[in-house]
Amino acid sequence: MNKFIETFKNIWKIDELRNRILFTLVILAIYRVGSFIVLPGVNSAALENAVSQRGSNDILGLINTFTGGAFNQAAIFALGIMPYITASIIVQLLGFAVPYFQKLQQKEGESGRKKITQITRLLTVFITLVQGGGYLTYLNTMPGAVHQSLSPSIFWFSNIIILSAGTIFAMWLGEKITDRGIGNGVSLLITIGIIATLPRSFATEVISQFNGGGGFLLILEFAVLFFVVLATVLVVQGVRRIPIQFAKRMVGRTGANMPAAGARDYIPLKVNASGVMPIIFAQAIMFLPVTIAQWVSRGGTPGNFLMSLSDWKSIPYNIIFFILVVIFTYVYTALLVNPQQYAEYLKRQNAFIPGIKPGSMTQEFIDTLTTRVTLPGSIFLGLISILPAIIAAFGVNDAFALFFGGTSLLILVAVVLDTLQQIESYLLMRKYDGLVKSGRIKGRSGMQTIGAGM
Repeated sequence: MNKFIETFKNIWKIDELRNRILFTLVILAIYRVGSFIVLPGVNSAALENAVSQRGSNDILGLINTFTGGAFNQAAIFALGIMPYITASIIVQLLGFAVPYFQKLQQKEGESGRKKITQITRLLTVFITLVQGGGYLTYLNTMPGAVHQSLSPSIFWFSNIIILSAGTIFAMWLGEKITDRGIGNGVSLLITIGIIATLPRSFATEVISQFNGGGGFLLILEFAVLFFVVLATVLVVQGVRRIPIQFAKRMVGRTGANMPAAGARDYIPLKVNASGVMPIIFAQAIMFLPVTIAQWVSRGGTPGNFLMSLSDWKSIPYNIIFFILVVIFTYVYTALLVNPQQYAEYLKRQNAFIPGIKPGSMTQEFIDTLTTRVTLPGSIFLGLISILPAIIAAFGVNDAFALFFGGTSLLILVAVVLDTLQQIESYLLMRKYDGLVKSGRIKGRSGMQTIGAGM
């Protein structure tokens, strides 16, 4: 406890770090306030009653978790930051397949990043309009949720603008946190939404278990949750080191340079190099059937298969979700890890991997090793993504089950580690002790966080 208090005092002593943390907290508070401002023309009481009667395994409940309850409350931030995430995903995939976007990302430097940012923002507006239309259709299907005295055209026109403005404002808040706060802004907005639903979910599960006389089962749940979080942290930070050797390297300052022949170093290949992005990718695609179902419901009843993809506990949903996560893990790892660049860098530094010839052989070796390392990482991500459905099948409250895996857990672990690493770096630069007694906190340095670079 004394160590914690001393660390907190050290954090408060650093003016820049203190200001960044306070700025981040203010922005997050503004975002949470917007999650309670209801759209004009919506009957909150009727909407709440209609939502309570909806199936608990509806995937819309998962969307509500990411928006911190704003989705079910028909708030101005009902769509949250998700349209921006979807736009970022599309642009990043275009960077993998379209030469123009490859050139912007790899060769044009800062000017290219600015163009990509503008394209992402415009695409966010378009996606928000589409998703906003589906959301307003969803509200109209809820009995009594929309005041009948309001003109449908006025309701649609005004609220489409408000939802779009809410998403753009949320995107701006995220960018401000990244620039002037601590941590990745977009990631933190999603994280704060997830955390906002945790206390109620936790309390509901505790009450239900004690009322049913399941005190032992509650302890067992917490034990399982502890080990799942532990395994997630290990995989997020897991690294496969490729040893490299320098034939000749100059060390020291000019005038005192000494060749360090045979010096050893390593290339770190992360087991989960893609971070949380594959699940974000897959989740964004799995949200599409929900939007389609809302549009289809205006003219008739959606098909059984389409409805099953709107149920996050259904077998078809989880099979497709698992496959998408595995595929996107390989795709995103290919975007981040470029064996050719590694091989060229080693050649320029007069370094080599022991037992491997420089050039194409080194490139092939790194590519093969990356593929092998990615396999267990992709399978783990796939299992984590469907773990909430497995946990819920054992009788755990649906809202609490979401924290046993899936996007919620990966985002929480990755964002917390990344933010703590930034705080620790400030402490170490000012000669203070870090947040842990030994070693260093490893975040996602060198990896793209959610929306990073967009």
